[in-house]
Amino acid sequence: MKVILRALRPKQWTKNGLLFAALVFSFEFLDLDAVLRCFAGFACFSLISSFGYIYNDLQDKEADALHPKKCKRPIASGALTPARAWIIMGVLAIAGLSGSWLLSPSFLVIVLLYLSTTLFYSIFLKHHVILDVMGIAAGFIWRAVAGAVVIDVHISEWLLLCTAFLALFLGFNKRRGELLKLEDRAAEHRRNLADYTPEMLDQCQAVTTSGTVISYALYTVLASPLLNPWLLITLPYVLYGIFRYTFLVQVRGAGESPEEILLRDRGILLTCLLYVVTAISILLLAAPAP
Repeated sequence: MKVILRALRPKQWTKNGLLFAALVFSFEFLDLDAVLRCFAGFACFSLISSFGYIYNDLQDKEADALHPKKCKRPIASGALTPARAWIIMGVLAIAGLSGSWLLSPSFLVIVLLYLSTTLFYSIFLKHHVILDVMGIAAGFIWRAVAGAVVIDVHISEWLLLCTAFLALFLGFNKRRGELLKLEDRAAEHRRNLADYTPEMLDQCQAVTTSGTVISYALYTVLASPLLNPWLLITLPYVLYGIFRYTFLVQVRGAGESPEEILLRDRGILLTCLLYVVTAISILLLAAPAP
C-alpha cells in the first residue's frame, strides 16, 4: 500500500487546490453545498491526476532510472510492476470519472479535457521545447475552469489569465531547476532539456513574472469580485511569493518539484496562508447586501 500511495504522488494533489479559487472569488465559500461540491471535485481531480502521473511514469521508466531522485519512484525502481500499475490506473479512471459524472456532466467534460491534455503532454508535448511548459500551464487552466464549473459560477477571464501566467512561471522555473540539478546529464533524462539554456529560461522567467504580477494587479483593481479594490492589499503577498520562489530556484537550487517547495518552505507556506486569510477577510467585509 505504501508503494501504491507513493505512485499516486499525493504531494502533487496540492496543485488541485486551484479548484477552490473560483469558490473564494465568487463569494460562494459561505454556501455549504458549494464547499462540499468543491471538495468532491478536488477528490475526483486528484484521482485523475494520479492516473496521469502513473501513466507518465510508465512512459518515462527508463529516463527516470537515470535521474538522481526520480529513480526512487515505484515504477522506475521496480517496486511497482507495469501490470499492477495498469490495474491501479483502471481503478483510478473508473472512480474519478464516475464521481465527476455524479457531480455534473459539464464537470466530467472538463475532467476529460484535462485528462486528454495530460496524456497528450506525456506522449508528445513534453518532448518539445516551450510546448512542454505550455502543456503544463494548460493543465492548471483546466483546474481553474473545473473549480468554476463544479459550483456552476461564471468563469472569470481574469482568473484564467492569472492562472496561465503563474503556471508558465512555475513551468519555466521547473525546467531551470532541472537544468541546475542534472547539469551535463540533463539531455539523458529528457531530450528537450538540451534545447534549454539558463539564459533563455531567465528571460522566460522575467516575462512570466511580469505577466503574473500585472494581470493579478489589474484583476484586483478592474475586475475583482464585488468590484472590491481593497483586494489590492493582497498584491504584496503575490510579489513576495514570486520573489521567494525565484530566490529558492536561483540561489537554493530548488524548483524541480514545485509541490515540495509549497509544502516545505516556511516562507511560501506562511505567505499562502496569509493571502487566503486576507482575501477571505476582505471579501467578508465587503459582502453584498441580502
